[in-house]
Amino acid sequence: MENIRLIVGLGNPGREYEKTRHNAGFWWVDAIAERKHASWKRETKFSGYTAKVAEEGHDFLLLKPSTYMNESGRSVAAFLHFFRIEPAQMLVVHDELDLPPGTVKLKKGGGTGGHNGLSDIVEALDTKDFWRLRVGIGHPGHKDLVADYVLNKARRAEQDAIDPPFERSLDLLPWLARGRMTDAMTWLHTAPKVESDVTPLKNGAQSPEKKES
Repeated sequence: MENIRLIVGLGNPGREYEKTRHNAGFWWVDAIAERKHASWKRETKFSGYTAKVAEEGHDFLLLKPSTYMNESGRSVAAFLHFFRIEPAQMLVVHDELDLPPGTVKLKKGGGTGGHNGLSDIVEALDTKDFWRLRVGIGHPGHKDLVADYVLNKARRAEQDAIDPPFERSLDLLPWLARGRMTDAMTWLHTAPKVESDVTPLKNGAQSPEKKES
């Protein structure tokens, strides 16, 4: 059993970057903080913004580096060192060029795929041994187009594909709180079945049915 203590969202600071593809990691931790009514606090010693949320009695620390993407490692390393958190207890949420819009995947370790934020974290920590939540944004088709692509907003059709699985992925928090990472991957990577995943409520509405294996 592994317990995630820190969730890092990757992105670039500033209003001009808020809706860009490269800020998918910021979107995720912002959404979690909003769900839990948590407020962000600027922490200069970590070069970032921090918040804390709880799920099923387990506390999660949230971090948004306020460095630009390619210096994310400085913020993450300072935070891990201060709180004595092992890299394996960290989940980094980031945009993923190698996954199409509408795909969200969870994995541990592996390469960085040329992602500047991930690469800087790996260099700062000298390890790839941490969890990643990869939010698919698709690829522009040629490496020379990548920089402009990630720093622009997704097209409407792309965003419409991204939003439903993105929203569903926010429900990972209970799995993470239980330390059930393999089950979390299985759940996330299995398309929901509308017929069996909803339960009628008394007022005729429907809500997700929580099942635990």
